[in-house]
Formats: sequence, structure tokens, C-alpha cells
Amino acid sequence: MLRKLEEKVDAAHVALVVIDMQNDFCHDEGSKAQDGGDVSLVQGIVPALQSLIDGAHEAGVPVIFTKATHNKWTDSDARLERHADLTDTCMEGTWGVEFYGVIPEERDLVIPKARYSAFHGTNFDLVLRTQGVKSLILTGTATSGCVESTARDGWFHDYYIVVADDCCAQGSLERHENSLKAVDGPIAVLAKAADIVDAWKKA
Repeated sequence: MLRKLEEKVDAAHVALVVIDMQNDFCHDEGSKAQDGGDVSLVQGIVPALQSLIDGAHEAGVPVIFTKATHNKWTDSDARLERHADLTDTCMEGTWGVEFYGVIPEERDLVIPKARYSAFHGTNFDLVLRTQGVKSLILTGTATSGCVESTARDGWFHDYYIVVADDCCAQGSLERHENSLKAVDGPIAVLAKAADIVDAWKKA
């Protein structure tokens, strides 16, 4: 049982997951902002997130980016009804689907996904188990959407979950904070990027 943060983020068995840092969710000209959403809080996490990614690379920790990608084959009527205001968001082949602020390197893995959780309908779990991963550090956007969904699914799949709370965000600070409270304890451990990087440096 891994009880301490240092044990859960051990480079030998952890992966850093960067969730949906894409133009449509983060850029001033993306569909979220154009629909009136506030993207400033998401933009604000970029420096801490880049520092965490750099720290992961230095420690030899695998970095996995998820990329929300939609097309006519995956846009069910139910999904379109839920997202009627953002029907053009992250459509395959558009500028909006591209990464914002933090860019995957050649050594990183990009996993496309069509639903909130990185586990749903993807090979994410297969990749993690193949790489001997036991713990996940989750970052990105939106905290109460794709980050929390991935955290819960990861917990259901018996991974240890760490949420870097200064490396995830969404337009509503209240919903962000409520989401963190919901997963803190039974599902995830909350940690700062600097503390995770410090644990890697001390290992």
C-alpha cells in the first residue's frame, strides 16, 4: 500500500497525464471563450503545468497527453444534446483541437478520446499496464469534467490517483474547488506541482 505522496509519485511506477489542454478549451479565440466562457483560469495553470512536465521528463516519468477529438462518427445525439452550445468544439482536423500552452514532445504519448474520461473507449488502461504504471498524476481541464471523470475511472481501475491541484482548472473557480473537494481523500491525493517535482528530485 502506497501511503505517502513520495511513494505514490515514485518515478518507477507513475505517469503524468495532461488532460485536454487544447485551443477550444483554453485559447481566447477558442470555442469556449467565444461562447462566453472564462478561460483565464485555465490559461493561468500553464507555467506550473510546464514545470511539472519538465520535472517529469527529467525524472524519466512518462507523460501522456489526452486530446478531445470529435467527428460525425462519435457525436451521438445524446452527446450533441448535452453540448448544444459547443457542437463545433475540438472537431477533428480543426485548429481548436490542437494543444494550447504545453506541447507534447516526441517522447510523449498522445491519446485521442471522444468522452470525458481518458479510460472510456481508448487504449489508456492497456498503455498504463504495459508500462507498469500504478499511479497517475492528473492535470489539465476541466477539473469537474474530464479531470474528475478520469480520476474516478482511474480509481475504479485500481490506480493510485494524485491530482496536481495547481495544474488543473476550469472557467468556474467554485466548480473547480468543489470538484477537488469531491475527490480529495477517498479517490485522490491533492498535491502541488512543486511538491511533486521536489519528491522526484529527492528520490
